[in-house]
Amino acid sequence: MQGRFISFEGPDGAGKTSVISAIQEWLTQKYGKQAVLLTREPGGNRISEQIRQILFDDHNTNMDARTEALLFAAARRQHIVEDIEPALQAGKFVLSDRYVDSSVAYQGGGRHLGADDIWELNQFAIHGLLPDLTIYLDIPSELGLERISKHRQNQVNRLDREKLRFHQDVRNAYLTLAQRHQKRIQLIDASQPLPTVINMVQEMIQNRFNLE
Repeated sequence: MQGRFISFEGPDGAGKTSVISAIQEWLTQKYGKQAVLLTREPGGNRISEQIRQILFDDHNTNMDARTEALLFAAARRQHIVEDIEPALQAGKFVLSDRYVDSSVAYQGGGRHLGADDIWELNQFAIHGLLPDLTIYLDIPSELGLERISKHRQNQVNRLDREKLRFHQDVRNAYLTLAQRHQKRIQLIDASQPLPTVINMVQEMIQNRFNLE
């Protein structure tokens, strides 16, 4: 079976973790555990997870925005080489919780480094590897932050604590990306009930890859 690369994107509080877990379970039931790789960015392997610890450390509040962008790109490169490409070559479904669009949205939009500059920076890291499908779970920033405060207080990281304006800029950057890459990026309203969102994502994946 040909490998399929699906990334999941969205502002904080959009419900990515719940949706991607449900999709992993659904695909595993259809094709078996060995046919699906669930991974995340930054992370996926020892080196990338070490970079993740630096990026999300609450003590690193003085991290320069360009340093942050470069670290995300470095973690992404190792993730591709060590995890994503081998899984695709083995014919697996690769489900990645965030990928290159996150850098464009968070560092390009949220940090005001420029979406185009961050996109270009990451071309060196990804070396042409883009997802076959990107599921973008869209949610108003205020609602996303409200969800975080209610359900994820024990998992809040350095980026989650940014001010509302930061999260609004991130969302706007995502929406611009969705307009630019309409074939790859499919937008879903994540403010709907979770079962509805999951069903819509399943249908989208079935249609894109002609799954039975």
